[in-house]
Amino acid sequence: MSVHSRGVKPSLSSDSEALTKAPPVPKSLAPHAKAEWRRIMPQLVGRRIITKADLAGVENYCTAVGAARTITDTLSAGGLPDLKLAGLQIRYMQTARQLAAEYGLTPTSRARIGAGASDDDDTNDPLAV
Repeated sequence: MSVHSRGVKPSLSSDSEALTKAPPVPKSLAPHAKAEWRRIMPQLVGRRIITKADLAGVENYCTAVGAARTITDTLSAGGLPDLKLAGLQIRYMQTARQLAAEYGLTPTSRARIGAGASDDDDTNDPLAV
């Protein structure tokens, strides 16, 4: 019987090259994106899962979140709804969600962090064979 892992993401774990302090906010980010960087970076550094090589991806995540929030501000300003702008907002939000999962920023991806730990105590498991 063959077991495939297609569609199964590996569990997150600490990285030996993890950053020990949050890098400065990139100057190229928009205000909402900068706020998101400041919000998530301490969490990522604290979990020891972010490396220097990951910073471009985190920047992309912050850019997507910032763009979605900027569009929300624009749409909330009133007037007639702009369907093209709303469609763009949805795409930014989808991209942000996908990138958030890559860095353990969603409940499901955070649960995977502990999934890699082995549980050798199956004495209380009635289904253990």
